[in-house]
Order: sequence, then structure tokens, then C-alpha cells
Amino acid sequence: MASRINLIPNPNYRKSGTKSYLHAMRKYRFHPTKDGPYFFGPAVQQTGRVFTEKAVGGRARVRQVMCKKLADGQVGKVPAEDIQNDTEYLAPVAIGTQQAQTLKLDFDSGSADLWVWSTELPASTLSQSDGHTVFNPSKSSTFKSSQSASWQIVYGDGSSASGNVGTDNIDIGGITVTGQSVELAKHLSSAFVENAGDGLLGLAFSNINTVRPFPVKTPVDNMIAQRKIPTNSQLFTAKLSSSRDNNDPSFYTFGFIDEDTVKATGQEITYARVNNMMGLWMFDSTTASVNGKTIDRFWNSAIADTGTTLALVDDAMCHDIYNAIPGAKYDSDSQGYIFPSDTPTNKLPTVEFAVGHKMFMVRKEDLAFSEVKPGFVYGGIQSRGTMGFDILGDTFLKGIYAIFDVGNTRFGAVQRKKAE
Repeated sequence: MASRINLIPNPNYRKSGTKSYLHAMRKYRFHPTKDGPYFFGPAVQQTGRVFTEKAVGGRARVRQVMCKKLADGQVGKVPAEDIQNDTEYLAPVAIGTQQAQTLKLDFDSGSADLWVWSTELPASTLSQSDGHTVFNPSKSSTFKSSQSASWQIVYGDGSSASGNVGTDNIDIGGITVTGQSVELAKHLSSAFVENAGDGLLGLAFSNINTVRPFPVKTPVDNMIAQRKIPTNSQLFTAKLSSSRDNNDPSFYTFGFIDEDTVKATGQEITYARVNNMMGLWMFDSTTASVNGKTIDRFWNSAIADTGTTLALVDDAMCHDIYNAIPGAKYDSDSQGYIFPSDTPTNKLPTVEFAVGHKMFMVRKEDLAFSEVKPGFVYGGIQSRGTMGFDILGDTFLKGIYAIFDVGNTRFGAVQRKKAE
């Protein structure tokens, strides 16, 4: 069996370049190398208990948390509203039997947890659940609690999500996976409460799943183990469209490559071997170009991450890109590169990144991400800070049809045509 699942535009999503950049900082915990109000600084955290200031045995450790420079020169905590948590796309996934409950989840190839809003959340959180579907395990005859298992995700700004674990049947586009581990949220920081979606479905490799004492299989792992997708097509694909792509829906497929999408490009798929030791979709990307000028990036790697909105690359690459746009500059207030909003699309540079041995272009219309201040837009490509690899998020992925080939441990790409 194979399936296609169309994505639903998030009606509450509002593009914000700086907030999206902070989301990536929080997710990957990299230190910025350019000036700006946000940075990681040391904070003392008590050990032994979760979500409390009380010490256990007098022990404490220092960890890095995201901080914000305030107007008076002081340093404060980063407010939840400063970070873009909402995703542009959501996917309907049904969980349970008898009364299957359909939740709208964020598909994220940069993580490996399937967690959902649940009735185990405290009343104070559930009172803010308007617009959310809250999974109730008691309504499903196939739900089984995993008594000894728990999960916890902690981000660099101190926000977190955690809870208990159970197994149930889930339906993704018509494919039913039995006994899938579902992580039930029992605690959500305010950053998550304000999100439009009902949880997240990770599509990275299971070795970075956060369930303890042992990581659990992802839905794709179980599709393969339960032979729910063909043995010669143990993969999923993503076609992400922007608001400029009229009548061109965004979708994922599981177990097959959408040949109509490939044929429309007039090209063949290029594959690159994936190094999944970090649990991510990482591949070699050792060359790039700006306006046809090749830039050698020896030993450089990149990851394909559908859960990151921007593309993040090294500072030298950012300099070359924005040096090719008249009036572009780095703006420390916005913590990112910006350029004049009246720049004609045909005057923007042609930017390409390699997937393996072939170059793929970032569509020019995606280089301008969002309005950031009067007369300027925030660039869709920004600095990766101290990270040693690129994050090729939606800014890049919207220009290609992406194939995540689990069975052959490789990532495939084919260049899509520009938006009309």
C-alpha cells in the first residue's frame, strides 16, 4: 500500500523572519556569530527534578539557555511570543479506533517524536485548547499505556514538552500503522500552547527519539516493519509549495514517488548518500554558487529539514549572497540579513546548493521571506552561526521535490519549476 496526504495551510501562520530564526536557534542550539539581541548564555539549573526551582541534594549544573538583550542593557528571558513556533503546513492524522480522532500535526524531518495534545494536560492548559483537537486515549479501544515509558523535549530557551507514552493505531493518508507509540503531552510550555497544530510527527531517524528508557520506532519505521509500504519503495516524499504557487497543493507521499510531479520538471531525480549517525537527513553539499560563480565548500554537509522555515548556511556564503543584492545589509536589530522590499525578483541573485554532485537552485521568489521593517524584507537564507553544517529548510525545499529514501539511506531531489 502507498498513500498521499495533502497538507492543510495553517490559517494562523504569520511569517516572521526573526522569530523563525530563533526557532532554528532553539531547535539546534547553535550560537550566533553575528550581532543581535538574542544569544545563548549560562544559567544554573537544579538537577533531580523536572520543572521546578527546588534543588535535590544541593546539586546544580550550568546549562546554556537562550537570552535576550533588553533595552536598558540588561539580559532577560526570551518571551514565548518572540519565537515562531507555528508551522506553515499541517497534516491530518487519525489516531485510535472506534472513535478515531483526527489531529492536525506538523510533519518534521528534523525530529523523531510523535507527540500530541492529550487529556492528561492540566486543566489550566486544557482551558486554552480552543482550536485544538485533544487526544483522549479512553475513547480508543486499541490504546495501551506504556507504564514505564516517558518522554521529554527541552529546548534552548527553556521551553519544554513532556508526558507519558502509549501505543495505538494511527492512520496516515489511508495507511494504518498498528501499535504505534504515541507520546501524550502532560506538560506544555506556553510556547507550545499558542501553536495552531495539535502536535508533531517526526520523520527523522529513530535514534534521536526522546522516549525513555528506550527510543521507539517512528511511524515510517513501523510502516516498513509492518510491510505497509512496498519493499522497493521504503520512502516518503515532500512537495512544499509557497503561497505564490497557485493551485499547486503541498503534499507528502508514503511508499511511492509521485511520477507526475517528477515528469513536470522534465528532469531525473538526483540522489545523495545520507549519513544518519546524528539521526538527521544529512548529505554532502560541497559546492554552491551565486550568479554562476562556483564556491567550493570542502567537506561541507547539509540536512534537509521540513520543520525549519529558513535555510541556514555559513557566514561567508551569506556574505556572497547578500553582497549580490543592491541595498542588502545585516541588521542587528532583526538579527538577520535584510534587503529592500522593492527589489525586483529578476534582480535577485541565482543561488544554488549542491545535493551530492548536482546543484539545485533556490527559487528567487523565496529569497524574500517576510516584511521586517518599513521598506525591507528578511532574507530566506541566514547564518548558521557556529554549526558545522547547513540546514536546508523550506526556503530550499520549496524549490525541489524531495525524496527521503529510508530503505536506501539516501536523499533525492529534482528541481521544480518556478512559481507562476
